[in-house]
Amino acid sequence: MTVNWQGVFPAVTTQFRSDQSLDLAATAAHLEKLIGAGVHGLIMLGTVGENCSLEYAEKLQVLRTAVSVAEGRVPVLTGVAECTTALACRFAADAERAGASGLMVLPAMVYKSDPRETMTHFRAVAKASGLPIMCYNDPVSYGVDITPPMFAELADEPKFVAIKESSENVRRITDLKNACGERYQLLCGVDDLVLESIVLGAVGWVSGLVNAFPAENRLLWDLARAGRFEEALNVYRWYTPLLHLDTHVKLVQYIKLAMAETGLGSETVRAPRLPLVGEERERILGIIRQAINTRPRA
Repeated sequence: MTVNWQGVFPAVTTQFRSDQSLDLAATAAHLEKLIGAGVHGLIMLGTVGENCSLEYAEKLQVLRTAVSVAEGRVPVLTGVAECTTALACRFAADAERAGASGLMVLPAMVYKSDPRETMTHFRAVAKASGLPIMCYNDPVSYGVDITPPMFAELADEPKFVAIKESSENVRRITDLKNACGERYQLLCGVDDLVLESIVLGAVGWVSGLVNAFPAENRLLWDLARAGRFEEALNVYRWYTPLLHLDTHVKLVQYIKLAMAETGLGSETVRAPRLPLVGEERERILGIIRQAINTRPRA
């Protein structure tokens, strides 16, 4: 299925049973709810999907489940986050065989590569399959920055078609436009910078909190893209305390707790992550419940 890279793309959670085993049925049910809410595509096995906590075979199980649920209604992308270039290439090829429509490729995990190594990694993954690629730039979480000059150098590879910009520096949208023109589709990858990113030229949003608030997420997107900025700003101000949860090291736990509170999933995570406890849990629940009690209506 062709990916147009525009719109809301959930970074979908992976659901687990209480013993931390994969719950593919619950994951499938959640995907159906997201599609029903009008998302434009699905991204499996990103950071929020706990990619690095899954075994290789489990990743393919999750991806095949998503492809089966989507049934061509929306494109299904998968994160590619492995510790070696060889394994990333292998997974890219296996993802294509599993029916993925595109890839969201990260730098190699653990090792902090320099620019030459980073670009070599991305070029190798591009050659491993025929799928289009969204390059995921998240130096805050992964310690490797793919800068606008690097993207200008990578522009000769036609499979690189989109950028998920997660540097938390909204200036990057303009810098990328100035460095690369319209070469790439730009997507916001930081929930609490989405309105600013849309104003500056982002055409897509890879969102985490959409897992728990899909209708409100879509409402904000539609208002902003329609240029109804005063209405969008009102929704954004309501949503921002929740969106701040996307920028914390425990974003997965926070998002899954929000899903549990809205009835859209379980808060179970896989170790080394653990469910929230004590003051932290009560504080995050307070933010979530306040949002639920004051949520806007379309």
